[in-house]
Amino acid sequence: MMMGFGFIGLMLMFIFWALLIAGAVWVVRSIFPRGTDFGVSNKTRNQGPREILDRRYAKGEINREQYQLMSGDLQD
Repeated sequence: MMMGFGFIGLMLMFIFWALLIAGAVWVVRSIFPRGTDFGVSNKTRNQGPREILDRRYAKGEINREQYQLMSGDLQD
């Protein structure tokens, strides 16, 4: 009789720890999704210099003069 309860308790403990570990893995994976390099997305990684420059200008990260200077550097 004691053996049956011990086995059920062992299985419940195993299920508890499995769920706890799975939950921790889920939380970490949701915080750090696969394919990112600390803020650098796959879309950015596959873009060429001209696309990156155009995107930065469109977002307002650089002004017109900086854009024209960098654009001239890319044509060389």
